[in-house]
Amino acid sequence: MTKNVKLPLLLSRKIYKTGQTRGADDDVIYQNRVSRNSTVLIPFELIMSEGNRGVLRGRYDNGYIVLIPPDYLFGEARNETISVMNDCELTLGVNCLVFYSQRYQYVNYNPNAFGLRSTQPMARTGDLGGDYVSRVSGTTSESMGKISFGYNITASKGAGIRIFEYADKETIEKARIQLEAIYWMCHDSLDAAIQYGMSAEDAEERKRFSFNEAEQQGLLNEIELINNRIIDSDKETVCPLCLAKISAKGFFSKVEQQEFRRVHDLTVTEINLFHINELRYGAFNHKPYNLGWGHHHLQCGSERFWH
Repeated sequence: MTKNVKLPLLLSRKIYKTGQTRGADDDVIYQNRVSRNSTVLIPFELIMSEGNRGVLRGRYDNGYIVLIPPDYLFGEARNETISVMNDCELTLGVNCLVFYSQRYQYVNYNPNAFGLRSTQPMARTGDLGGDYVSRVSGTTSESMGKISFGYNITASKGAGIRIFEYADKETIEKARIQLEAIYWMCHDSLDAAIQYGMSAEDAEERKRFSFNEAEQQGLLNEIELINNRIIDSDKETVCPLCLAKISAKGFFSKVEQQEFRRVHDLTVTEINLFHINELRYGAFNHKPYNLGWGHHHLQCGSERFWH
């Protein structure tokens, strides 16, 4: 068996994209559609509580940057903020930045008045290149332009990713292996693969290869897959939300996006990635046995699990 037998392009891309973060536009500090093992952004408010500081001890493939609101560093909470920074070995311009997200912060704690470097940070490890970053929205009513400083050029947009989207390289790859196997567990997976470009022989070979690879990695524990609503008692793929069997043809069938509900990825299909336990602070839930394929939220009537 060999992996040289290729999946249909749309399916291959869908599985590959599960290792990427969600979309983000230029008005936010996050990177758009990058690998889940990219540099992690940690809100300083999260680590104000000593019980949450374990997030700083994570072995992130590409490090982390803590974002400190200027109110905390220059306002009444300054002494406590400095104490936390010392305890956590945070150094401005190295592993943390002052983050301006509101206009009043820029007015009350202007970076020039508080001695912050005037150079824009663009690196994500080592010397970041500056001490602060800003994403302050413009206002039409008051004719005030937006203030975007740091990580805002084409080659370096966004400082990093949301911490709860993180997964290391090994976990990303294992998740992809398992998600392909779950595709092949759809009741009509072979028919769909053949309909969308594979020969019958290639589809059978790729299915065997996928199951064998997943089995070797310990990713085909049927009891665990059933308990997590990823497959049913027939060992066929189901939607974790509505529990209906999934047709593999949905991986290739585009859906019409509702007006005002457009998303960054315009290739939305009927079947999308679900996190069984949702992404949230304090947990890293992009991992095998917590991922399944489900109906697009417009069909199921919920978007809580859809990513």
